[in-house]
Amino acid sequence: MGLIDTVTDALAASTQRAPGDTGGDGSEGSYWCDDCTVRVRDVEVDDRGIDRDDDGVPRCPDCGDSMRFERASGSGCAC
Repeated sequence: MGLIDTVTDALAASTQRAPGDTGGDGSEGSYWCDDCTVRVRDVEVDDRGIDRDDDGVPRCPDCGDSMRFERASGSGCAC
């Protein structure tokens, strides 16, 4: 059943979680603005003085829209 195994493997891979390695600085990911493609690591939000919305979500420093959080496996990317 090669096709079923292939589909099963593909679906299982898409639900795996990112590794727990956060780069050692406490970062759990980054905030992204989909419109501006701006990325701000979670540990840099307060250091950079980025405003937050009423729910505490950082606002994009370029357009002011709320940003989306994505988990990261290290300091190089949020994936």
